[in-house]
Amino acid sequence: MSAQPVIIRDDGASLLVRAIYFVLVGWWFSAIWAVLAWLLCVSVLGLPIGLYMLNRLPQVVTLKPQRGAAMLTPTGQVVFERARQRPLLLRAIYFVLVGWWLSAIWIAVAWALHASIVGMLVGFWMFDRVPAIVTLAR
Repeated sequence: MSAQPVIIRDDGASLLVRAIYFVLVGWWFSAIWAVLAWLLCVSVLGLPIGLYMLNRLPQVVTLKPQRGAAMLTPTGQVVFERARQRPLLLRAIYFVLVGWWLSAIWIAVAWALHASIVGMLVGFWMFDRVPAIVTLAR
């Protein structure tokens, strides 16, 4: 018998709390967080911390809870699955040639869009995609 997919929900804070957080803190703190994370990524020594921070950017902007795929094994255990990553060498070459500068533009555009009412949804979508833009992370 194979593992069955299950849905694990962590809705986190209510929509009202997330909206208040975004208006009071999220919009300005996310700019500081994104710039610091990007600078850490560009400095090779800070790359692991910078990538960790970029992965947490949606949480910093709106307190959005992290989602993960989970499987239920026949014994009743819940096992979290991670997406298979591309080869490290390919991701490193991409980061050196494209990822560092494209991510700076991507983050700036995403922040500008999410600071405006009209482009807010697109900006949030772009923040969710930052790790893929920086290093082709899945």
